[in-house]
Amino acid sequence: MYGLIWRLLPGPWPVRLLLAAVLVAGVAAGLWYYAFPAIDPYMPFNSGAVDTSEGGG
Repeated sequence: MYGLIWRLLPGPWPVRLLLAAVLVAGVAAGLWYYAFPAIDPYMPFNSGAVDTSEGGG
């Protein structure tokens, strides 16, 4: 798949490298700002509080 993307990018290899970096950054930003917040309520590690109601300590 990466070979296909590399072949579809226009220009010489420095331009392809820059475009590939921009694509990777765009995908990472899309995941960070849209996908991960959308699935956050369904993840099992949302509650990070430690229960201290037993009086230990």
